[in-house]
Amino acid sequence: MNNFISEKVVIGENTKVGINTIIEDDVVIGSGCTIGHNVVIRANVQIGNDVRIDDNSIIGKLTMISPRSIYQAEKVYDRTVIGDNCMIGSNVIIYVQCEIGHSNLIADFANVRENVVIGDLNIIGRGVSVENHVKIGSRNKIETNVYITPHSEIADYCFIAPCVATSNDNYVGRDKERFNHFKGITIETGARIGVNSTVMPGKTLKKDCLVAGGSVVTKDVPEGEVWMSRPAKFIRNVDEKQRLTIDN
Repeated sequence: MNNFISEKVVIGENTKVGINTIIEDDVVIGSGCTIGHNVVIRANVQIGNDVRIDDNSIIGKLTMISPRSIYQAEKVYDRTVIGDNCMIGSNVIIYVQCEIGHSNLIADFANVRENVVIGDLNIIGRGVSVENHVKIGSRNKIETNVYITPHSEIADYCFIAPCVATSNDNYVGRDKERFNHFKGITIETGARIGVNSTVMPGKTLKKDCLVAGGSVVTKDVPEGEVWMSRPAKFIRNVDEKQRLTIDN
């Protein structure tokens, strides 16, 4: 089958591995998994039970650090973890030292950088880019082609529509002073962002707020308010029937 599977790999019962797949040292794969064709699973990855990984994906990819980057490569990385019942699409790249909970869907061409923590029952859409040092809670929907900037935090039950962009550099300088001005965004529980909106560095979207499509967020958005325009401003309060409940 032209596979390379290290002798140091542990694979559970009823797990199927496709053609041209590479699985490196110290990988643990649970039972009932389906690993597609041309998949690369790098060293020190732990995959739970009943996980599906589609063709041409890479799990546990090592970082690429430019000499110009503010980040430095770590000497030792912890295990990359994928929880039970996850579905990972084709051409997905999940970098080293990520911790992904159970029952997540990570769609085709998504990219999850190193040191990312993702909770349970999320939808990470096609072509989404989640940059490094991001924390994502549970039961979120992050739709097609969203960009999540480094050092951001997303709570639970949030909705981020297609093509939303976020930023963490409010200084945009050319000297070392810029290193002191990086700050990602914060999205609190139940907040929603409409299609093609932009959230500027360091801004917080409070619980249950709504940013309308096409807006540019230059200020913190208060809890339970609807903001719209460029720059975004208060329009009205979120309807009570649209406020987050456990049954939503």
